[in-house]
Amino acid sequence: MQPALELKRVRKTFGETVAVEGMDLVVPSGALYGVIGPNGAGKTTCIRMIMSILFPDSGELSVLGHRSALEAKDRIGYLPEERGVYRKMKVGAFLAYMAQLKGLTADDAASRVPRLLTEIGLPGVEGKRCEDLSKGMLQRVQFLGAIIHQPDLLILDEPFSGQDPVSVRILREQILKEHKRGATVLLSTHVMANAEEMCQHVVMIHQGRKVLDEAMSGLRRQFDPQTVYFEPFVANANPSGLSGVTGVERVESVDGTYRITLRTGTDPTVVMAKLAAAVAPARVELARLRLEDVFVRIVADGPHSEAASRALRASVTAPGSEGALA
Repeated sequence: MQPALELKRVRKTFGETVAVEGMDLVVPSGALYGVIGPNGAGKTTCIRMIMSILFPDSGELSVLGHRSALEAKDRIGYLPEERGVYRKMKVGAFLAYMAQLKGLTADDAASRVPRLLTEIGLPGVEGKRCEDLSKGMLQRVQFLGAIIHQPDLLILDEPFSGQDPVSVRILREQILKEHKRGATVLLSTHVMANAEEMCQHVVMIHQGRKVLDEAMSGLRRQFDPQTVYFEPFVANANPSGLSGVTGVERVESVDGTYRITLRTGTDPTVVMAKLAAAVAPARVELARLRLEDVFVRIVADGPHSEAASRALRASVTAPGSEGALA
């Protein structure tokens, strides 16, 4: 099957600044890919080249089998990083207009608007002007403008930026629903937890170059954290038996829970069973893969100071759901 997206040795500069260098990427049809990386990494530049908003200095692009997104525009849904609606228009009229731009009839558009607004947590707002909605509500409306025509390819640039936790959950559900429907989804996000939980595959960009292109399942095997969190059933239980378990390298106490580092090559499932036998557990849990940890390990060239590692981690981790990565 022909891939939904393909980039070959794509390069883009702005004056003397190289924004993207040697970018190779293949996104299969029906996939859900996450594009992550720090501020200024080149993610948004790549998306804009895919959308034919910008054009590469060299290299080749293919979008839904075409040399340009402009040739397949009615099959693409796009939520840009810069939000924008026709603020004086009523919500229902705005969404119907966006749908008709993508080839829907007026009747089809009108029938979809109320249902989609309800699904995204905005029932009954079609009669309100866009300017009367909050920033978060407007962002959900703009998201609907990107999916109302049921696109084959959905490109989302920082869809969760500026959203409260409830809105983030609603948007995530809608994105996953679009993917389940059959859409190929390319999602750029700085919210690492969303990429970890939503995406089948992650592409990481750093300083204009791709540094990771891996399925999440492969990442979990490749970057096994080898860390177990253990909470004893009895608060004052003697934890000395934990450090004596075969395969345990280090035991650290963290607010009543023990962080247990395993030796390289150790099977965590075997050790977890032995830990539970040594001390009665209230909770024993293998640490989940964190993409910010993967990023730090990939881009760190040689030994780094703790301060340098914190700076690297901060570049891909933003507080709450605010912020945007380029």
